Amino acid sequence: MPIDSDLALIQEVRDKVNAAFLAQKKLQECSQKEIDSLVAHLAYLGEREAYSLARHAVEETGFGKLEDKIAKNIFATRDIFNFIKDMKTVGFIDEEIVNGQSVFKVASPVGIIAGIIPSTNPTSTALYKILISLKSGNAIVLSPHPRSRKSTNHAADIMKQGLEDIGLPVDLVSCMTDSSLEATRTLMSHPCISLILATGGMGLVKAAYASGKPAYGVGPGNVPAFIERTADIRKAVKDIIVSKTFDYGTICASEQAVIVEEIISSKVENEFLKQGAYFLKQDEISALAKALFPDGKHVNPELVGQPPDKIAHYSGIRIGSRTKVIMVRLEEAKPDCSLCYEKLSPVLSCFVRKDWESACQLCLELLALGGQGHTLSIHSRNENIIREFALKKPVNRILVNTPSSHGAIGYSTGLDASLTLGCGTLGGNITSDNITPMHLLNIKRLAFEIREVQADND
Repeated sequence: MPIDSDLALIQEVRDKVNAAFLAQKKLQECSQKEIDSLVAHLAYLGEREAYSLARHAVEETGFGKLEDKIAKNIFATRDIFNFIKDMKTVGFIDEEIVNGQSVFKVASPVGIIAGIIPSTNPTSTALYKILISLKSGNAIVLSPHPRSRKSTNHAADIMKQGLEDIGLPVDLVSCMTDSSLEATRTLMSHPCISLILATGGMGLVKAAYASGKPAYGVGPGNVPAFIERTADIRKAVKDIIVSKTFDYGTICASEQAVIVEEIISSKVENEFLKQGAYFLKQDEISALAKALFPDGKHVNPELVGQPPDKIAHYSGIRIGSRTKVIMVRLEEAKPDCSLCYEKLSPVLSCFVRKDWESACQLCLELLALGGQGHTLSIHSRNENIIREFALKKPVNRILVNTPSSHGAIGYSTGLDASLTLGCGTLGGNITSDNITPMHLLNIKRLAFEIREVQADND
């Protein structure tokens, strides 16, 4: 980017943050009822424009599937709103009685949020971050990915129109017209920024933590999915394919490897074939690996979020036109095997293990390569084995008998509805939670004496 353009972006950061600072003072004067009405209106507008936003994102980035982008936009508005609508986020929000005396919780907004938006989810993540920021009384300034700046600005503009409808300052929501690494760093380190919500690659997340500001970042996903011998095989395979093909694998919580017990491996493979999987021949695996990871480490951006037939054609492989997911049989989880890592596409590694103990060990090896703290899924009807996985796996979401992409964000499970999934200290994050408006508040405690303190001479 030319120096003059970069300097203009840095000035834009300063202008937008300063305007957000003034606007947020107005939002602080709003009651809970007023904030709830605002968030309801914005959620309605975002859901109404789910199609146009999805189409814009696909056209601009080339990533993903239109109908799934629509579904993500609806989740980021209607479902997120339904989850957060009854949360108390203004003033006195809770009371606990301790030995007959009250301890009150009093909420106040943190101030201005810096929202870093990825190219894989440029509109849904923007809508979600805007809604949870405003619900908690904060302003937000978005930094879009360069590849998706127009679609992210489109989402922000819809939310700004909602603010204008309500009569609140439109500068409560703003988005950079373009982005650069230096401008994003300027945004994250600006004195008026109180907290960073960073979604993107690990380099960006590390920059957020290095900014000196409180930050919620997310680690990469490398989700193992274990199919245990007692599983409903048909449903397990269906769930994995539904999850892995959703938006062509761009969800960080989507499965990356399937581990199958040996005793049911033939049945599982036949079920995958029946439901639209293609298992690569041995000589095709290296061709796919070279296409998907040209340098052996990083996913080819040309193949991120692409359908299986395009990935196969790019790799010089012929597959059926109705193939839903490409399967790669592997023996071991090795650091130098690129296909053991996150693939951001409808490609799944597949392993067979003798029993659940050896499958458990393989899951640990895969997570050690990437994805620690994130998510694991298990398909089983054996309660004892499910509990063993919950106890021993270094992840913060263990999903049982459900699609991982949908379960981790709280769509098909009882987890908090969210599009930012903390990975805890295992993933280099400050929290292991799904991020909600409650993470964007300062909570005071008002506490009364329950035990009199005696002086030494009493």
